[in-house]
Amino acid sequence: MTSESVRLWRRRALTLVFAVAGAGLFVTLKLPLPLLLGPMTACLIAALCGARMADMGPFGTYLRTFLGLAVGASITPDLVHRLPAMAGSLAFVPLFITAIACLGYPLFRRVFGFDHPTAWYAAMPGGLQDMLVFGQEAGGDVRALSLIHATRVLAIVTLAPILMHWFWEVDLTRAPGRPASEVGLDQIAILMVAGLVGWKLAERLRLFGASILGPMILAAILSLSGIVTARPPTEMIWAAQLFIGLSVGVKYSGITAREIRIDVGAGLLYAVLLAVLSLCFIEFLTQTGLAPGQEAFLAFLPGGQAEMVVISIMAGADLAFVVSHHLLRLVLVITLAPIVARVVMRRG
Repeated sequence: MTSESVRLWRRRALTLVFAVAGAGLFVTLKLPLPLLLGPMTACLIAALCGARMADMGPFGTYLRTFLGLAVGASITPDLVHRLPAMAGSLAFVPLFITAIACLGYPLFRRVFGFDHPTAWYAAMPGGLQDMLVFGQEAGGDVRALSLIHATRVLAIVTLAPILMHWFWEVDLTRAPGRPASEVGLDQIAILMVAGLVGWKLAERLRLFGASILGPMILAAILSLSGIVTARPPTEMIWAAQLFIGLSVGVKYSGITAREIRIDVGAGLLYAVLLAVLSLCFIEFLTQTGLAPGQEAFLAFLPGGQAEMVVISIMAGADLAFVVSHHLLRLVLVITLAPIVARVVMRRG
């Protein structure tokens, strides 16, 4: 093992210590989403204090597949029959993305002075990794993009449980499903293999969000065919939460005072404006009867895909409804964002 590998594993070990400590503190204080927000908060504080951390690499990515499995295993014939009823609210997703772009791009370009590719991909509510790849290829500032999107996700995921408790009195400290002892080892084994296979197949096909989308599709097929009869147990969802929270927090590792002032400041302001915009859409959809209040809230709040799935599972929301809206948003952003960016650049 090289010295660089040793340093990497030391940073990962340190990160895991902070994450577990944060989770333990949040559990002790009975705070909402303790295994997601605890590691996220602890790693953020450690990064701001100068700790050098690193994410968990492929192992951490594999644990994200558990969320895709949870969604896929929830797709039953009954849910498939209900999909046409979602068409009304799904039609608002393109308008929602357009409103976000019109709000975010001028904010980052004119107010904070970022260059065109950085401002454009910072404004896009797509998957973090996809926006970083597109931004890098277009010549944008990858570090700024990483911090802005991480701050957006952190702020929205922190705000969501508070609002859900106020409006719906949702208990986000409860177990997200049945324990492993009730699910059965055969189902757990099938799910864990399906997670790995689905992830790797999706990577081969270059699908966006491969670690979630691939397992979700494969688990849905297995669920509809009767092979998978249970969602991932509580312990698997807890493990996924911890490592997802950790992965958001470590993005602040090595942060400077200038990055806090500009990049994090921009991300926080953008998250607040996005929350206001989202609440306007959510209120309209709820008042017009196009979507139930809690599901509309989770579907039109642009946090990270994995993070919003975690909250949906914990809240006992309609996963098919929430995920279908987030998937449509991601498909539209990933498909159209590079095209529109080039058009804007030519006209600029």
